[in-house]
Amino acid sequence: MKAVDVVKLVVSIAVPLLAGFGSTVWTINSIPTWYASLNKPWFSPPNVVFAPVWTILYILMGVALFIIWRSPRNRTRDTWIALFAAQLSVNIIWTFAFFGLQNGVLTIVPLWILIAVTIYQFYKVDKWASYLLVPYLAWVSIATAPNASVYLLNG
Repeated sequence: MKAVDVVKLVVSIAVPLLAGFGSTVWTINSIPTWYASLNKPWFSPPNVVFAPVWTILYILMGVALFIIWRSPRNRTRDTWIALFAAQLSVNIIWTFAFFGLQNGVLTIVPLWILIAVTIYQFYKVDKWASYLLVPYLAWVSIATAPNASVYLLNG
């Protein structure tokens, strides 16, 4: 692997990890207070799984981004990188909406759609890049039910 590819790999993984780490500004105080006080459905995952799952997902996202970034440069590739940035931005917005504004139900659906579109478009460039995002889509799919349930159970 060339030195430039190593730099791209590190940057590609660091960007989602930093986005996730930066989002803790809204979660760190909300989880033991507001979130702990919510009525949650029985199928809500335990709090202890969130940090490791999200860390793995952000790393997988970064590797997928690296694969796309490393592909030959053209307008399409740059569009898919922008699409990746859009879904990552909505991921951050969801965290703010859910933990900061205490209502993320309206942002989780656009997040899911952007992830699905990113997977579809990444597949056109490299199937492995798209496969790496499937666990992310699965996790957000699973999270949609508790997210909506929290909204319904707590007004």
